[in-house]
Amino acid sequence: FKEGDTIMKTSKIKKMCAVVLAATLGISVLAGCGSSSESGATAGAQELTFNIGGDIKTLDPALNQAVDGGIILENLFEGLYKPGDDFKPVPAIAESYDLSEDQTVYTFHLRKDAKWTNGDPVTAGDFEYAWKRVLDPATAAEYSYQMLYLKGATKYNESGTEEDRENVGVKAIDDNTLEVTLESPCAYFLDLVSFPCYFPVNKNAVEANKDWSTKAETYVSNGPFKLTDYKIKDGAVLEKNDTYYNKDQVTLDKLNIKFVAEPTSAWANYKAGQFDMIYSVPAAEVPEGVKKGDVTTYPQLGTYYLSLNVTDKVTDPKAAEALGNVDVRKALNLAIDREAIVNNVTKGGQIAATSFVPVGIPDAEGKDFKNKEYFPAKGDVEQAKKLLADAGYPNGEGFPTLTLLINPEGDHSLIAQAIQDMWKNNLGIDVQIQSQEWKVFQDTRISKNYEIARDGWVGDYNDPMTFIDLLESNSGLNNSGYNNPKYDELVEAAKVEQDAAKRMDLMHQAEDVLMEDMPIAPIYYYTQPMGVQSYVKGLKVSNLGFIYFDKVTLEK
Repeated sequence: FKEGDTIMKTSKIKKMCAVVLAATLGISVLAGCGSSSESGATAGAQELTFNIGGDIKTLDPALNQAVDGGIILENLFEGLYKPGDDFKPVPAIAESYDLSEDQTVYTFHLRKDAKWTNGDPVTAGDFEYAWKRVLDPATAAEYSYQMLYLKGATKYNESGTEEDRENVGVKAIDDNTLEVTLESPCAYFLDLVSFPCYFPVNKNAVEANKDWSTKAETYVSNGPFKLTDYKIKDGAVLEKNDTYYNKDQVTLDKLNIKFVAEPTSAWANYKAGQFDMIYSVPAAEVPEGVKKGDVTTYPQLGTYYLSLNVTDKVTDPKAAEALGNVDVRKALNLAIDREAIVNNVTKGGQIAATSFVPVGIPDAEGKDFKNKEYFPAKGDVEQAKKLLADAGYPNGEGFPTLTLLINPEGDHSLIAQAIQDMWKNNLGIDVQIQSQEWKVFQDTRISKNYEIARDGWVGDYNDPMTFIDLLESNSGLNNSGYNNPKYDELVEAAKVEQDAAKRMDLMHQAEDVLMEDMPIAPIYYYTQPMGVQSYVKGLKVSNLGFIYFDKVTLEK
């Protein structure tokens, strides 16, 4: 996913997943602190209150595309495999698997004691149904591209016919045996099946009510927690799931998740002891908070960037002409001083981005995949001015007023204002900032009804591909609408290449093409400063943006 909002993410197994889900990227938050019974932990009570940010868009594993929703889903559901303590995949609903000699056929053997919250057994058929549901074009799942590793998946995702559905490479042999056939070997497939879009869903629950995932009373899941309350613009309540096969290892009785969107308000509640944890800390509070121990900064495998709309959906002809010019896109990119943004605006230990794929992902030799700076971190104003002049806009003359779309949660407004000032001062161009509520913003960006939009991606797995294939032309999370056949060719070649060094080289070539076309402007690589009270023990936070509460204990 997984793109993150304050983060979402927008997660990708891809994105999510990311982000990663999540995801762009910052997590969003809603209003309301709830009753006193839902406040911070009281002595002896295993009840934790966590402010995740703004109102989440969905709790349907097939439809979620953001880190905030992904965090909740990771605690409500469990897939075939799940991240272990070192975040490498370990058995979950699947106890083991067999792999064919050509490494394309997985036979998963499912545990017999896994149950849904309604008491039904979790079966291989639930996985087959869920995966084909994601691929069904009628579902309109942005993460469907992440399932295209399955044999026959692309054809079904395009046609939606029953015949093609039957030919998708996932089949329940019996209740406890799932056979999965891939188009080609995939070294990180166990990481993929740990991601939310690969979670099973209960067919009866889904088909009985199209709005099954919007109400606690109709919600059915299979993870360590169950959903017992869900109020839009308020929060969600998760309680220990007594039907979970490993319930004796879960200490928390209740997890109150709040949707307070304003980081300053959330911080005040955290400092007052009303919240045990907050996902987003105001930038101004981070340095001192780290010193005092109120703030913990977690590594995160993600990139915050701007998407530049290069499609014909840009309604203003002058704006479309400007954004369609690669020299303009390069000028906009080079006019940004990223070091000033991370040092003076975000202040959370973020790293100025000089590539799309962030630091922290190993290549075939164990070195960092990120080995090139495509542009200076401080920008290059003189070159930016020259490019803008070459594009026909000397000193910004005749350049249309563009609109930069953001969501208001977190520090997006401050970052947008800094970039707005840089473009004005360095290029002489005017850019307006428009803000939309997180849920609305996600729809606007996906539908490409914008000119420039803030964006972000948190990896779905620890491989460069989780970023590289995000911008393929068939990706549901390719928000800029980028379409270059050469890029697609390189990405697809990397997906099937079995030589590790050649595979990495193909992805490097793909990033070279992407950064030459510049449909995005990377700003910084994420970290995640969170407020976590000292008595919260056993918290597991992955660099993919997910937070796991199944081993948390409150020692207040």
